[in-house]
Parts: sequence; structure tokens; C-alpha cells
Amino acid sequence: MNDEGIRQQIEMLKIEHRDLDDAITALHANPATEQLRIARLKRRKLALKDRIIVLEDQLIPDIIA
Repeated sequence: MNDEGIRQQIEMLKIEHRDLDDAITALHANPATEQLRIARLKRRKLALKDRIIVLEDQLIPDIIA
């Protein structure tokens, strides 16, 4: 995957991450919300963040010390 493809994937993941954040916030506002559903969304959000970090690291060139 080239740098541009990685950047596009990062941007899509960031959008999904933001959407999950909004969904979690909305679910917290509703007292009848299932806590299990919120926990699953939070795990998905963390997985997205980890994937974003891995992709961003691919864009940084290795520097030999």
C-alpha cells in the first residue's frame, strides 16, 4: 500500500472513530441503554485507534541510529 492509500485509510478510520465516540455519548444519555453495547463500542473504538497508530507509523520512515 502506498502512502496516499495509507493516508486515505487513516482518514476513514478517524471518521469511524469519531462516529463511535458520538454514538457512545448518545447511548450514555439514555438510561435504558445496555452497558454491554456501550462496552462493545468502546472496544471497537480502541481497536480503531490502535489500527490508526499502526498505519501512521508506516508513514514515518525508519531512522537508523
